[in-house]
Amino acid sequence: MNTALRLELKTLIVEACDKDCDPTAITDDEILFGPEAPLQLDSLDALQVSMAIKKKYGLRLPDSKETRRVLANIAHMAEHLAAWLANRP
Repeated sequence: MNTALRLELKTLIVEACDKDCDPTAITDDEILFGPEAPLQLDSLDALQVSMAIKKKYGLRLPDSKETRRVLANIAHMAEHLAAWLANRP
């Protein structure tokens, strides 16, 4: 479990989506998108997060079911990003 990467992602989300909350208050497994989610992120926020991840890490997330799964929560994002970073040339 990469705690530093998870905190980076939480901070990235708060900044990209212009949310007024402490990144450390976001739990690793809470749902990020939808009206039932604590942050209540929407599809525009998903685009902002996706663009921020591409800019910071170079990982492009195409619009797909897989991307929705990756962006579902911090744990999924960190796992996907860590695997991608480890296999990058």
